[in-house]
Amino acid sequence: MYKVLIVDDESIIVEGLTSVIPWKDYNCKVIATASNGVEGAKAIRKHCPDILITDIRMPNADGLTMLSGIRSEFPKMQITVLTGFRDFTYAQKAIKIGVTRFLVKPSKMNEIKEALEVMIANLAEQGNDGLNNDKEDDTSEAANNFVVRQALSYIEEHYSEKVSLGKVADECYVSQWHLSKLLNKHTGQNFYDILNGIRIREAKKLLSDPSMRISEISEIVGYTDPAHFSRIFKKLEGVSANEYRNFNCIVNK
Repeated sequence: MYKVLIVDDESIIVEGLTSVIPWKDYNCKVIATASNGVEGAKAIRKHCPDILITDIRMPNADGLTMLSGIRSEFPKMQITVLTGFRDFTYAQKAIKIGVTRFLVKPSKMNEIKEALEVMIANLAEQGNDGLNNDKEDDTSEAANNFVVRQALSYIEEHYSEKVSLGKVADECYVSQWHLSKLLNKHTGQNFYDILNGIRIREAKKLLSDPSMRISEISEIVGYTDPAHFSRIFKKLEGVSANEYRNFNCIVNK
């Protein structure tokens, strides 16, 4: 029996889908529901559903990021979007990353049933032999690329804060393990290599200002321990921060 998860912030939609559709006739069972993207992501990891029916316009949720994260980490999961958000370009992007159907509310029952039939057919065709595997098609690759772009963008915007792999993974709706794997594959670096690279790049810009203390620069770019900053700087640049500053002062005279 195929496991179904429904995610929507409108309880009437969740209740309607749960009770009106004859799930047993489709060899399906609604195993959980959620009212927002964060709860939905947790429910997906807990229950590993075969089918996801979800809205994309919910509080505290970036719809495309959420869908990309799900598709990237669970490439065999079948997803139907059921939303009141009417945007053809958005729908195209959702389909590009592997969403099976994009339905606009209020949807007719025959549209929902048709989507369900297609998702079940897809599951049967792929053998339904587990949601996690390394096989990638074009849509999975598009989802992976989207997740990596979002992760790198988040790190660029928040490098000066107390940012962690877990925090970035949560923002991208994927597990830490999956994000780590994607970053290594697509950039050839791990999370901390990327973060340190960005922080040291920004520190080098600030070192051009002789009035700023190195300990001050260290804190600005996100290091709470100046000694740790110094070790990372020398490791990446081959010279200390002070030597880097002195050399550039001589060159730029």
